[in-house]
This record gives sequence, structure tokens and C-alpha cells, in this order.
Amino acid sequence: MKKLFFLPLLALLIMAAKIPSTYKVDTNSSVVAWTGYKVTGKHTGTVKIKNGMLSVDAGMITGGSFEIDMNSLKCTDQEGEYAAKLVGHLKGDDFFGVTAYPTASFVITKAIPQDTKGNYKILGNLTIKGITKEAKFFANAAEANGTLNASGKITIDRSDFNIKYGSGSFFDGLGDKTIYDEFDLQVSLVAKK
Repeated sequence: MKKLFFLPLLALLIMAAKIPSTYKVDTNSSVVAWTGYKVTGKHTGTVKIKNGMLSVDAGMITGGSFEIDMNSLKCTDQEGEYAAKLVGHLKGDDFFGVTAYPTASFVITKAIPQDTKGNYKILGNLTIKGITKEAKFFANAAEANGTLNASGKITIDRSDFNIKYGSGSFFDGLGDKTIYDEFDLQVSLVAKK
């Protein structure tokens, strides 16, 4: 009788061990830091994560997604009216068109382990201004006590997302007013079971 009870229990435990874990992104602890480059320097800032999740199976990331709140865009290299002017311009139709497109998102399509130290090559779909393009980048993830910390830097070509303002790819004679097409997003996610 005990054997009959034990076998189904063992089967349930084995099945439970194979179920992937879902980690919910802690939006208060997670952030995306951005860096935009121009001929005369660069600007930096942050945007907040609106929501997200990461899937883990057998200790390895297998999927996930996150959404960025574009209304939370901030500038960190300037203050006062200069910061407000830059943020207003970035939120405007010349750049991210935040009124029409209040969120951006990334969905992992493949996470390829690079070693046993939590390094991955991440492939996924990045959506900005309603346009979706594939993005590839390297990331690192580490789990401890039910918390998963994952980070990586995504380099984006803004011209792929119809962001043309000040781009030498679209306009001639910009000189030192040229804003480079590529910008970086340093994504830092903290997720909990």
C-alpha cells in the first residue's frame, strides 16, 4: 500500500522538477540606462521597466520579456531646463513619439548559454515606435536565494525604427550637429520567483 502511494508522489515530484520557473521582474529594482552619441559628445539617462518576466529551466534562462515605460525617460547628464528640453525632444515625434508609442518592448526568442558562468547570447524581438526588429546581445544572469539578476547591453540602430532626426544616414551637411544612429541600452533586471 505504501509503495502504491509513494510511486505517484515520486512521479509528481519529478514532473514538478521539470516545470520551468517564472521570475517576475521587480520594476522598482530594475532599470534601463541609455546612452546616445553625437559628434560633440553624448547624453545619458534612464527609463523604467513597466513589467517583465524571465523563464528558467534547469538553472538556465530559456525565455522572457520586458516592457519599457517610455514616459519615464530621464536625462542624467544635464539638469534643469537643459534636461527638460532634451527629454521633451526625445519624447517628441522627432525621436520616440511617446504620445503615440508609450511603451517599447523586448521578447527573447532564444537564449544561448556561452559557458557555465551565466553568460548568454540573447536573440529577440525589439519593438520601438511600433516597429519590430531582431536584436542580438550578450548578457549575464545569476540566481541567488530566489532572486535572478540579469544584465546586458543592447546596441540599437535608431534608423531601423524610423528615428531620423539629425541622422547622417538621412541628411547631408549636418556637421557637428550630427547625432549618431547607434545608441546603447544597458538593461539591468532584478526578478523574483
